[in-house]
Amino acid sequence: MRVDKFINTVNITKRRTIAEDMCKSGVVYINNSKVKASKAVKIGDKITIKFLEYDKNYEVLQIPTTKTIPKSAKDEYIKELS
Repeated sequence: MRVDKFINTVNITKRRTIAEDMCKSGVVYINNSKVKASKAVKIGDKITIKFLEYDKNYEVLQIPTTKTIPKSAKDEYIKELS
């Protein structure tokens, strides 16, 4: 699954266009490498989103098979790292 689609599907962002813009701006990293929106996400990847004042780190646990998931199921797909 594409990283922009993954970020949107697991409810990190509200819209896919926002996730796509974040990738274009160079604030999304997978395994410490800056990525484009089309980069594929695999189980075990570490996703880092660099905001102005802090970084958010996530680990991919599963890849969703549907277009959307319930917000309550977010923890099944990603784990927020400190």
